[in-house]
Order: sequence, then C-alpha cells, then structure tokens
Amino acid sequence: MKFKAEIDIMPHKELLDPQGKAVANSLHKLNFNGVTNVRVGKHITLHLEAETKEAAEVQVEQACKKLLANLIMESYQFSITAE
Repeated sequence: MKFKAEIDIMPHKELLDPQGKAVANSLHKLNFNGVTNVRVGKHITLHLEAETKEAAEVQVEQACKKLLANLIMESYQFSITAE
C-alpha cells in the first residue's frame, strides 16, 4: 500500500528559537505589531510504501528518531494517510 506522511518538527518550547525571534522582529518592523511568540520549524512530506498503516507508522517513527528530528532540541508529530 502507498501512504503519505505529514511530519511537523518544532523546537522544544523550553528552548530559544533564534529563527522565530528573527521572524518576529522583522514582522514588527513591518508593523505587524500583534504578532507574538513566533516559532519556526520544519514540515516534511514523505511518500512511502508499507504493508499496513501501522508498518508505515513504524517506518516514519524510526525516520524521525534516527534522522529527521534532533530529539535533544526538537519534538515531532506526524499523520499518515493512504494514497
């Protein structure tokens, strides 16, 4: 079966987010004054094949833990849909 995984990776809330701070500062300079607490992360879309949705979840989980996310600094969540 073919699946599509949508993965969101974000810095832990406890950590500083220099990219988010830079975006927030730039937005304020452009008079977007109501914007607060900007966080910048990554969104990754994977297309994969697996026998079942559960097998696809295992593959995506392993990809996140081993490569896609730095677990010391980032958290992740994902959803999988059949194609």
